[in-house]
Amino acid sequence: MLFRSVGAGGVGKSALTVRFIQGNFVEKYDPTIEDSYRKLTEVDGTAYMLDIMDTAGQEEYSALRDSYMKTGEGFVLVYSITTNTSFEAAGKLRTQILRIKEETPDIPVMLVGNKLDLEDERQVTTEQGRALAQKFQSGFIETSAKTDTNIKELFFSLVRLVKTWRENHPEHHKDRKSTRLNSSHAVHL
Repeated sequence: MLFRSVGAGGVGKSALTVRFIQGNFVEKYDPTIEDSYRKLTEVDGTAYMLDIMDTAGQEEYSALRDSYMKTGEGFVLVYSITTNTSFEAAGKLRTQILRIKEETPDIPVMLVGNKLDLEDERQVTTEQGRALAQKFQSGFIETSAKTDTNIKELFFSLVRLVKTWRENHPEHHKDRKSTRLNSSHAVHL
């Protein structure tokens, strides 16, 4: 499954991905241009190979981000609960995803309010996040990469959304290869 992590700079996209893949928290902010991670994980008794592309949040890399969006099957759309501007940017990025994935307007997206550990600095309410996710018809979760809150739940939820999407749109992935691993299905894309 090809996942793309998108959001404004500094919202914790890399921290979420590294926490899920490696199990540790990256304290230092180092702006990402592009990082790719792979992890074999089991969700609901089935093994999946997740290919997660951590993309640049900085605007100067938007053309690069567009090319990654074209191949994404599921999106982790991240904002920080501590900044309204990142929340607004999430809305704009969702529009960009829809523009690029025009043939698949119901592409799976998890809207993620990150930095739950900074509750005292919260600017975006849980209700605002839920309302935007409902408007987008996407999944929604609040997380903290620092405290490992809802990290597995985030990625497992996106796996389930993509699995359901694939079942409803067999024409979009019929040419993809699938291999068996330990009698479970792992999908390599």
